[in-house]
Amino acid sequence: MLVLGAVILLADQASKFWALSALSDGERITVIPGLIQLRLLFNAGAAFSIGAGATWVFTLAAAAAVAGILYAGRRLRSSAWTVVLGALLGGATSHLLDRLFRPPAFAQGHVVDFIDYGGLFVGNIADIALTGSCALLVLLSLRGIPFGEPLESGEGRQQPST
Repeated sequence: MLVLGAVILLADQASKFWALSALSDGERITVIPGLIQLRLLFNAGAAFSIGAGATWVFTLAAAAAVAGILYAGRRLRSSAWTVVLGALLGGATSHLLDRLFRPPAFAQGHVVDFIDYGGLFVGNIADIALTGSCALLVLLSLRGIPFGEPLESGEGRQQPST
């Protein structure tokens, strides 16, 4: 989980570094005509720039998500759930770092977006990881794939027979 999270975090931050240097002059790069274009935007809000005036709320939400994922990850016993939590961790951590350390101010930073999906929305690699992992999370939940071991309370555990 931690390795996947680190890979996504590094890939997202490196791609944002590239986007800031290559697209900062308002340049647009067509990748797939009519479908995918690269252009630089700064998002103060959530998806579709919802809540742009409450950036600090998204900073707190990202911090809570990262803490919750790290806590839940201690119980992992499923490789599929490990992928889900690793991708969520990487995406949430990258967005948290943007919120904490990018302009305009500490804990009010704007997320760097640069992948334009046909004018519908603009995102980044962290968004791809978050969306894909949420879809997998729903699939695993619907299929009843167990997440991990029960909590250490000991309740409900069967004693091994001798």
